[in-house]
Amino acid sequence: MKVGIYLPSFAYDPSATDHAKRLRRWITTAEEFGFDSLWVTDHLLRASAMYATSWLEPLATLAYAAAVTQQVRLGTGVLLLPYRQPVLLAKELATIQHLSAGRLILGVGTGWSPAEMRAMGTTVAVRGKRTDEVLEATRALLSGQSVDFHGSFFQFDGVTIDPRAEAIPIWVGGGSQVAHSASVERPVLAAAVARRIANSDGWFIRPTAAPEQILADWDTLQPYIAAAGRRPEDLTIAHGQWLHLTTEADPQRAREIQYRYVRSVASDQRPPSLLEEYYLFGTLDEVLEGCARRAAAGVEHLIIHPYTDELEQLDLWGRELLPSLRAMQPTRPLR
Repeated sequence: MKVGIYLPSFAYDPSATDHAKRLRRWITTAEEFGFDSLWVTDHLLRASAMYATSWLEPLATLAYAAAVTQQVRLGTGVLLLPYRQPVLLAKELATIQHLSAGRLILGVGTGWSPAEMRAMGTTVAVRGKRTDEVLEATRALLSGQSVDFHGSFFQFDGVTIDPRAEAIPIWVGGGSQVAHSASVERPVLAAAVARRIANSDGWFIRPTAAPEQILADWDTLQPYIAAAGRRPEDLTIAHGQWLHLTTEADPQRAREIQYRYVRSVASDQRPPSLLEEYYLFGTLDEVLEGCARRAAAGVEHLIIHPYTDELEQLDLWGRELLPSLRAMQPTRPLR
């Protein structure tokens, strides 16, 4: 299994003058441990239904990470396309790909926050169509010269993006999730999302999907993959998961420690019972069992998200978690 980590790109209080230094330490230490990839979260505003904090702008953060690393892959997990203008986005992506010597992975999604969409002059009702249009236009700009595009939202003629960059893998986010009144989306894999995934290089599974839902969604995706003229093995299966790891051997005590960190980042609008259905909790053995269940559901690139930028947490991941995850053999479901 490949193992990535999200950057703790929480937007700190302005009085935290050492934020950039702390983030840089996390980035460089992660590469030293040998993690396969580094990822950023994308939220324009404070998304209070999910999080108790806000986030740094993702592409600027990845450019910062590119400057202080040499080999680790860099990804957006996921970039919310309804908020982007495709010509500017293509230029930003090509620049990061150029400066990182071809290490970028573009994870994309539609977003869910009505407040963010209103702030960007769009709506939830058109997010899917807008996502498809931005994705189509951006693909054309990154792969062609003198590109003409005439869509419902964006129009341009004769546009060429320089510098040219190596091809950027595109992983599409989406899928079903645990059904609950506090969930921000319906617990389904929509047909439009399935088509988008089938035409991409990878499927970026929701962090709120249980292993059983991953298997069911994979089954649902098969006819869409076939209709797109693709093979199932053409798609990388990736999945992000939140975690605070502890050396505590008692399950209850481990959870007490973990929830102290959870409350600093996760919204209080979601009860603990729901968070435990979504995410990884408990002792190291319980966490590894949860990861193994996801590997058995086909996850081959697991991406862990921290609740803190404390370097001790990253050290624990590198020493106790990474070797065991690397040894796991993902099982591609046979459907």
